[in-house]
Amino acid sequence: MKEFLKYMMNTKFKIADLFCGPGGLSLGALNAEVIDKDGKVWGIDPVFACDIDKDACRTYAKNIHKGDLSKVVLAAVEDLDFNSIPYFDALAFGFPCNDFSVVGKQKGFKGKYGPLYTYGIKAINTHNPKWFIAENVRGLKSANEGNAFLKILDDMENAGAGYRLTVHLYKFEEYGVPQTRHRIVIVGIRKDLGLEFKVPAPVADGRFISAKEAIENPIILANAPNNEITVQSKIVTERLKHIPPGENAWYDGIPEHLKLNVKGARMSQIYKRLDPDKPSYTITGSGGGGTHVYHWSENRALTNRERARLQTFPDDFIFEGSKESVRKQIGMAVPPKAARIIFSAVLKTFAGISYDWVMPSIAHGYSEVCCDIPLFNVV
Repeated sequence: MKEFLKYMMNTKFKIADLFCGPGGLSLGALNAEVIDKDGKVWGIDPVFACDIDKDACRTYAKNIHKGDLSKVVLAAVEDLDFNSIPYFDALAFGFPCNDFSVVGKQKGFKGKYGPLYTYGIKAINTHNPKWFIAENVRGLKSANEGNAFLKILDDMENAGAGYRLTVHLYKFEEYGVPQTRHRIVIVGIRKDLGLEFKVPAPVADGRFISAKEAIENPIILANAPNNEITVQSKIVTERLKHIPPGENAWYDGIPEHLKLNVKGARMSQIYKRLDPDKPSYTITGSGGGGTHVYHWSENRALTNRERARLQTFPDDFIFEGSKESVRKQIGMAVPPKAARIIFSAVLKTFAGISYDWVMPSIAHGYSEVCCDIPLFNVV
């Protein structure tokens, strides 16, 4: 009888996570839990995940499922049989952003990764979940002259039984993430449920968490996992000595013999040192020399554990794989702290719990609206 009452007093959505990476979205989902006015607990239970990266799958299993690999499938999403995977009533998919990023060539649907979002649509068509969350870079809006974005939203809205979409460009530094990471998040709730998701209001209240505060409070122990120091070449160390906090490889004060001989575009993040008093710039998962994010006072690149701090992964979240593999996993992940806020808002929507919200930056019908003026409301 006690178990039955416990069951009746809990609602746990079963979530599948495509392109799961190390588990940033799923960790946020696991940590999102709300209690309604009747004492009923609403939460999320990860039941299936998939990724093509072996190390990411191992990381996900280790941290989300205590090492149990049975709920994590190492496979290309194209090879999945969605009819045979476990039942889910919620879906998360941070579909690959390579062909939509403004840093790249923005091939959109013409690229290798652009069409992969369609497998999220296939998963929705097969299981008709109550809701889904999709995430991508802000460059998604402009790929293929904006046509890719319109097509993706149209496909999501009309998938399965049909979904009501809320589309917003989240500035994660406004949600407690010590990093200026801006991502489009699309929340879809099945139309027949009669619910509308509201964008949760920023929590920063004008005070952003700085890179220094995130990395040094508390101090990372020297023997912490994933905390290996990158050995810098002599010339890199010398170059960094002449770059002040917040500046990059194009700083005028760098001696001539240490300047980079680069023609054409000059990426702002090359050998850029963090400003200790501001959030970090965007942590990336790939890139050659000069793209590893550099300490504000020590003449070195950040360790992976320091990068993980800037992505809001807790120190007991252990990444599997080589140092470069871990760097990739961290850079490609969704910050769990921001994910938790969004998932909590979804749960509150279903539980009938009010919360502060703001107007979405992408209005219904996909037309842009002004979002410079904060519009705070309560459901």
